[in-house]
Amino acid sequence: MHETPAAKDHVGSLQRGLGVVEILAAHPGGLTLTETAEKAGLTRAGARRFLLTLVASGYATQTGRIFTLSPRLLSLARTWLQGTSLWAFAEPFMRRTAVALGESCSAAVLAGEDIVYVARVQGPSIVSLDLHVGARLPAHCTAMGRVLLSAMDAGELDSFLAGARLLPRTDRTVTDRKRLADIVAGVRRDGYAAVDEELEVGLRSFAVPLRDRSGRIVAALNASTQSARHSAAEMQRLFLPRLQETAAGIEDFFV
Repeated sequence: MHETPAAKDHVGSLQRGLGVVEILAAHPGGLTLTETAEKAGLTRAGARRFLLTLVASGYATQTGRIFTLSPRLLSLARTWLQGTSLWAFAEPFMRRTAVALGESCSAAVLAGEDIVYVARVQGPSIVSLDLHVGARLPAHCTAMGRVLLSAMDAGELDSFLAGARLLPRTDRTVTDRKRLADIVAGVRRDGYAAVDEELEVGLRSFAVPLRDRSGRIVAALNASTQSARHSAAEMQRLFLPRLQETAAGIEDFFV
């Protein structure tokens, strides 16, 4: 029997070695040689060769009979992550959310008085706004904008609102500075923002924060829909938990 190209190029020992790495990663307290062999389905001699190779390469440490992964592997992962856009990792999470909700899913950061889209997955349903990566919208009347503004303390927010051009986009757009400050305070308290036809007539949006390891809000994630498709109550029940779950998945990539 002839080997397929895939089988011919397959390095079984590397695959088994990576399996050992995954097993050690799942047991941060470390494992003995016998335990590693049992979990990896290897002989003691085979497991010993893999473990000692990892130790010699600096990717594992040995303390007595216990083997654990070393920080070098974390440094390697961090170097790789830093060279790759976060939004490349976020997109699969956002795509699953867009499919599950049947609506677009986007992420944005704050830039002056606007939000700037840094990632977007178009859903099957069409919204009238033509949005894309790099598009800008006013922060004061968007759900993502209000999430990003909630990262400011009261003094910072007052300064922002005092100098911002709070132009109405619809007859429902909130432009009163005191009321906006109260709304943003509510977003800070509740952990999400909802905007109902303030940016565009018939458009509703929910947004949640994306936080780094320190808990600082660095971006916002949203899903939008036409009011004819979902009520605000339906969005809170269906959209909000999904967005929070998606945000938690994306936040795992912050280092």
